[in-house]
Amino acid sequence: MDIKEVKANAREKMKGFCNVCKICDGIFCSGKVPGMGGTGTGESFKISYLKLKNIKVVMRTLHNVTEPKMNIELFGQKLSFPCLGAPITGTKFNMGGGVTEEEYCHDVIKGAVDAGTIGMIGDTGDPTCYEFGLKAIKENNGMGIAIIKPRSNEEIIKRIRMAEEAGAIAVGVDVDGAGLVTMKLFGQPVGPKSFEDLKELVNSTKLPFIVKGILSVDEAKLCAEAGVNTIVVSNHGGRVLAETLAPCDVLEEIVEAVGDKINVLVDGSVREGVDILKYLALGAKGVLVGRPLIWGSIGGREEGVKTIFDTLRNQLNQAMILTGTADANSVEKRIIVK
Repeated sequence: MDIKEVKANAREKMKGFCNVCKICDGIFCSGKVPGMGGTGTGESFKISYLKLKNIKVVMRTLHNVTEPKMNIELFGQKLSFPCLGAPITGTKFNMGGGVTEEEYCHDVIKGAVDAGTIGMIGDTGDPTCYEFGLKAIKENNGMGIAIIKPRSNEEIIKRIRMAEEAGAIAVGVDVDGAGLVTMKLFGQPVGPKSFEDLKELVNSTKLPFIVKGILSVDEAKLCAEAGVNTIVVSNHGGRVLAETLAPCDVLEEIVEAVGDKINVLVDGSVREGVDILKYLALGAKGVLVGRPLIWGSIGGREEGVKTIFDTLRNQLNQAMILTGTADANSVEKRIIVK
């Protein structure tokens, strides 16, 4: 399959939920939550796209970088490039039902493995979504990460145990899901976490612990102090709070504050390989990609997901060559202009 075929198939199957727009800027799907859009006016989604788009790369072609090093190590695994699959659930109420939840989980986890990277599974009000995700991880020798909603600590730890049993390589909580509309619709209580709550969760498992949904230096420092292994700088795709900062607004200062203590990943509007390079130049160790994997699964199942990852990797390789970037583990800030 190629990327055009995957997108065309997805567009046909996702009518009314996602138009698979040529420019994925959050306008068509604005306010569609549940669905594929940003919450409220959709401004948080739109701002994340625009802010990242307005960062430009400086082309350099007088150098000897012809075969950039793209692989990184994370959670004890060697990845083919610094891009992982973001945790996403709700194929019926968010994506239009083009694939089942079980099919989607399989596609993302196996497609990521086939591409030499790692996929994440998510959690939602329907417990079968998380269960299908764990099944996919177990079927792929544990090559997957389980991200859990900010429920009570008791409920989170129960789900951590399930992830451990499935052999997951890491677990975490997307704390920015504290006000998620879809959880409220299912009558599932979620909310903020105190520093003591966070420490309890970190200490409840020997697996690397991830906190997804950090947008400030002070909370990044709290995560480091609590013993968190990895944070994801994220505004939950603009799907939980209108008028939030874009991840690229705060990423650089967060990396400066805690980047020598914990892994800092980021997500938000990654649509091309050059977007990954921009985030790496701001200091991220790697990125999460979400929406394109939905297109991949619905438009081409497991092969479609692999096609998305392969396309992003090839685009990143080209962008690294054309900016003189030799190593994805050491990207210079001078290659971008804000």
